[in-house]
Amino acid sequence: MEEIDVPESHPRYESLLTRHRIEAGVDRGITSRQGLIAQGRGEAYDYLLGERTTESADAAERAAAAHLLLAEHPVLSVNGNAAALVPGELVELAAATGADLEVNLFNRTEERMERIAEYLREHGADEVKGLDADGRIPGLDHERAKVDADGIGDADVVLVPLEDGDRAEALAEMDKTELVIDLNPLSRSAQTATVPIIDNIIRAVPGINEHARDLADASRAELEAVVEEFDRDAALRAAEDAIRSGDL
Repeated sequence: MEEIDVPESHPRYESLLTRHRIEAGVDRGITSRQGLIAQGRGEAYDYLLGERTTESADAAERAAAAHLLLAEHPVLSVNGNAAALVPGELVELAAATGADLEVNLFNRTEERMERIAEYLREHGADEVKGLDADGRIPGLDHERAKVDADGIGDADVVLVPLEDGDRAEALAEMDKTELVIDLNPLSRSAQTATVPIIDNIIRAVPGINEHARDLADASRAELEAVVEEFDRDAALRAAEDAIRSGDL
């Protein structure tokens, strides 16, 4: 996708870039029109957070990286907005942590699934799961229930991007470790997550990547210490406090 013709020094550069990528994703058939609404809701929370990665969000991103590196079978779930916003970064994270990439959509059509998978391949992915849909997430009656049995179905750690409350709850019922990127600390997704990452996905995924590179040579004991030190409840409180007390 062509990027916007706006200098990076522009105070609204990241916001304009994000909007453009979502809009272009709709034109390309990757993102649904409902994704535009979700993006607007998320952008409002990001504005309240000061459009920055807070200290608590950075700690969550480090914990997420440690979880992915410790996992036996990590999977990065990809929806339309995530594919439009950070395709290359997700591919990079999958390579850095040995994770699978799996497309999972609420507004699922075979055409959209194929287009997202192909877009991820264009950004360097070797394999993209989700097209077989030979497994199901119990307790869901919509298209997000469809997963690959050897992908999300078999995963012990799943990165769930953006708002996805009912699936987050259903995955928790399956005893999976969930790493959730969501700008709303009060959402079901964030409240359910093992590691709630209250940050914009365009900062969060690069942040997890950076920590994964930093922790690449860490011992298992060191990674487990990072996981143990992370306090999910404190992270949620810190994010809510940042929203309530932000200097706007």
